[in-house]
Amino acid sequence: MNTKQMLAHPAHLLALGFGSGLSPIAPGTIGTLWAWLSFLLLSSFLTNVQLGMLIVASFLIGWWSCIVTAKHMGVSDPGYIVWDEVVAFWLVLLFIMPAGFWGQLSAFALFRFFDAVKFGPVAWADQQFKGFGVRGGFGIMFDDLLAAFCTLLVIAMWHSIF
Repeated sequence: MNTKQMLAHPAHLLALGFGSGLSPIAPGTIGTLWAWLSFLLLSSFLTNVQLGMLIVASFLIGWWSCIVTAKHMGVSDPGYIVWDEVVAFWLVLLFIMPAGFWGQLSAFALFRFFDAVKFGPVAWADQQFKGFGVRGGFGIMFDDLLAAFCTLLVIAMWHSIF
């Protein structure tokens, strides 16, 4: 995937996180960093309810963009699709804010861990929804939502213990 291909269709632009997925090194991590920065910017203009509505809309539009982009590229879950990381990490941030920098960084590290390692429910979702079309697009998005859930679960357990 390159810039020309990304700009060839609006679905590609969104699925590639407005270019963050084009990173030759760790596109998922770069996409998550883009999510972090964009959330901080958006949260200065939007209420939590508006952010929640944006996340739901971004999931649905992202589902479509992942279907289109995966089909056009001929790869069922290409690494350069990072919109799944964006939406999932926005969800994490929505629930943990107003956390300070170290809390946000911890959430970032946990999310990247669960997204990269893909064990337990994240691995199940990653395997369960392989392929192209509606099912494959949902799978691209869903495993990252489970990584977000695991991240939030660990943070909640940490807060309940300490």
